[in-house]
Amino acid sequence: MTPKFHSLKVADVRQETEDTVSIAFEVPTDLVEDYRYMPGQYLTLRKDFNGEDTRRSYSLCSAPFENSWRVAVKQVKDGLFSGFANKELKIGDSIDVMTPTGHFCLTTNAENSNSYVFFAAGSGVTPVMAMMKTILNDEPNSDITFFYGNKGFASIIFREEIEALKNEYLDRIRVIHILSRESLGNKIQKGRIDHSKCDALYDAFLKHSEVTGVYVCGPEQMIFAVKESMMAKGIDEKCIHYELFTTPGSKSEVVEVYEGPNVHANVTVIIDGDEIDIALDSEGDNILDAAQKAGGDLPFACKGGVCCTCKARILEGEARMTVNYALEPDEVEAGYILTCQAHPVSEKLVVSFDD
Repeated sequence: MTPKFHSLKVADVRQETEDTVSIAFEVPTDLVEDYRYMPGQYLTLRKDFNGEDTRRSYSLCSAPFENSWRVAVKQVKDGLFSGFANKELKIGDSIDVMTPTGHFCLTTNAENSNSYVFFAAGSGVTPVMAMMKTILNDEPNSDITFFYGNKGFASIIFREEIEALKNEYLDRIRVIHILSRESLGNKIQKGRIDHSKCDALYDAFLKHSEVTGVYVCGPEQMIFAVKESMMAKGIDEKCIHYELFTTPGSKSEVVEVYEGPNVHANVTVIIDGDEIDIALDSEGDNILDAAQKAGGDLPFACKGGVCCTCKARILEGEARMTVNYALEPDEVEAGYILTCQAHPVSEKLVVSFDD
């Protein structure tokens, strides 16, 4: 189903920390099926600021079984959208909210007896909360170890809710806070979650566990430190899942530079059964931008090759992507592209958002 925007009312605004609010939306009965989500997925919010279409994606911190749609928004310096959400948005307001999307998610099974490990820093806790609550509710035989990095106790988002989970599921979840600017009285919980810290945490808490899956959300540097450390400890790369906040600074996943001839292509974009025909050079606009200029209302959020909202499938022809931080190798093999990064390299190209 192609992601779509709907105007939703704000049902609740909760101050989580000094610079973070969580926002719950009211989903009408006739749209509930459209807003079904998996733990770890996100909502893209849209607002017009002085004539500029501004979009930001925020992970759902609520779990599907709670029948709630709540996201957390941390204010960033000079952040247009985050500043609006933290200082102006109030209960009863309406805002455009895209139906849930995202690949950083998990599927639970009541028969599982898994040991999950979560790493988060700051607002990276948001999708992690949704996942942990779902596991604790759906898999009575599974357990969780959660490493959470922050500056200090005052900056811990969902601190009370995390404590409540610990109290309710005493033998199934353990939470280890790592603070960079405050001390808990022991060395292992002081500092940042870097490679050496991950090694120490594994040896102290995970050495004798059969880790089923590792889920990481936070800054790029932390994510790859966790990944490298866990792989060095013998955890299969396929079991390590992560979500980046923003476009990575690393160029390790940049697709090879296209060195072929400039192709004058006829591109057809299919969305909701309608077709948009575009004449497009391989050295011109990406497919998403070109289709928008032609009047198409295509789904997108980040335009940086990270969020996967603009994913579509090639039905005929070929295209190249400038960067790809979101699609898995098997998805690329199956013909999927990120249209915000894709350019035609064949004279005819048919791309569908409906497949």
